[in-house]
Amino acid sequence: MRKRIALLLVAATTGAVLVHTGGTAVAHGSMVWPASRTYACYQDGRAGSGGGDLQPTNSACVQAVALGGKQPLWDWYGNLISNAAGRHREIIPDGSLCGPTTKYDAYNQARADWPVTSVTANATVTLRYNAWAPHPGTWEQYVTKDGFDVTKPLKWSDLEAVPFDKITNPPLGNGEYSWQAKLPNKSGRHIIYSLWQRSDSPEAFYSCSDVLFGGGVPDTQAPSAPGTPVASSVTGSSVRLDWPAATDNFGVSEYRVYRGDLLVATSTTNSVTVRGLSSNTDYTFRVVAVDAAGNVSPLSPSATVRTGSGAGACTVTYTKPSSWNGGFTANVKIANGSAEAVRAWQLVWDFPSTQRVSSAWSSTITVADGKATAKGASYNADIAAGGSVEFGFNVAMTGAVTDPVSFELSGVSCAVP
Repeated sequence: MRKRIALLLVAATTGAVLVHTGGTAVAHGSMVWPASRTYACYQDGRAGSGGGDLQPTNSACVQAVALGGKQPLWDWYGNLISNAAGRHREIIPDGSLCGPTTKYDAYNQARADWPVTSVTANATVTLRYNAWAPHPGTWEQYVTKDGFDVTKPLKWSDLEAVPFDKITNPPLGNGEYSWQAKLPNKSGRHIIYSLWQRSDSPEAFYSCSDVLFGGGVPDTQAPSAPGTPVASSVTGSSVRLDWPAATDNFGVSEYRVYRGDLLVATSTTNSVTVRGLSSNTDYTFRVVAVDAAGNVSPLSPSATVRTGSGAGACTVTYTKPSSWNGGFTANVKIANGSAEAVRAWQLVWDFPSTQRVSSAWSSTITVADGKATAKGASYNADIAAGGSVEFGFNVAMTGAVTDPVSFELSGVSCAVP
C-alpha cells in the first residue's frame, strides 16, 4: 500500500483550497511536451496495459521499471530535490541529471531507445509543463551540444552554457503551464533538459525530454489523416476514443479531437477520453494530427457514439463520523454502478461559504464559486466498474452545519441514499 501524506495548499490569489495527497513535496510537475522520460513512460505504460495498471512496451521504459519499479511512473510528476535552492550543478553529479534521486535513478540510463518527440529546428512551439501543484518560480530549458551521444551518461558539460528558453511564472490553465519558445538550431537526437526552481521554496524539479530535431529547414508537409476513431468505455457523460496513428516526416506532436467544428480534446497519444457530454445523446467525432511545425492533417473518418443514460450509474454516501464546535469530519464513498470504469473521476457538490476545508485525504479538493470539486489521488484516480472509492476531509466552519443534497460524478448526477 502506498503511503500518502495529505497536504493543505491555500491559493492566495483565488481563494481556492487545494489538498494534495501525492507525496511529501508541496509542488509537483513535469514537462509533458516535449514529453519527459517519466511522463513518456507513464503514457507508454497506460497504452500497454489496456486497464488500470501500467505495462510499458518501450524497451527503455521496460528496463526502467525493472530497475526502479513502477512507482516513479505513477509519480511521474515528482522528480525533485526538496532543498536544491538553485544549487543544481553543485548537488547533482554528472550522470544523474535525469534522475537526481534514488527513486528516479533508472531514468538516467544512457541509451538511444527512450520515447522521443520529433521537433523542428528554429520552430516556435508551445512548451507544456504539468502543474500537479502550482507554485511560482522560474523554468530554464537547456539543450545538449552538437555531437552529443545519447548512449553516454548525460553530464553538465554536455549542455549548452545558457538556456535556449527561460521564463518566470508562465501562464497557467487547465492544469498546465504553457508558453511560447523558439527551439534552437539543432539536428538529430538531443535532450532538452528542464529545471524548475520554485521561488517560494528551495524545492526544484528536473526532467529530460528526448527529442529528434528535423533539419533547420521549414517543415511544410502535413501529417497523414488519422484512422477511424473507435469508441469504448461509454458512460452517460464520457467516451474513450482510440484511433490508428497518423504518420509524418518529422513526427506527430499532437492529436486534436473535434465534435463538428468544436475542439473537445487534445492528446499526445492516439487515445483520449472526451468528458462533459450529455446522457442519451448522439455525438460525432473526428480527429486531426498536428506536427511540431503546426501543419494539420486532413480529418479522420468520423465516428458516431451515443452516450449512456447515466441514471443510477453512481451512488454517493456522505457521512460525518465526528463533529465539534466549529468543525466536523466528513467521509465520502463513491460507488460506480455502471458497467464501465470511471477514469480520472471528479465529484462536485455545493459548498457553503461558511465552511472551509482544512485538510483532506485520498483526494485533492478545490473549493471555488460555491462548489467543491474532489479529484482522486494518483493511486485511486479511477473507479472500476462495480467498484468504489472513499475519501475524507475536515471542515472548519461558522454557523449551522449544512449537508450537501446532490453530487455529480464527472458530469453525471449520482443517487444519494
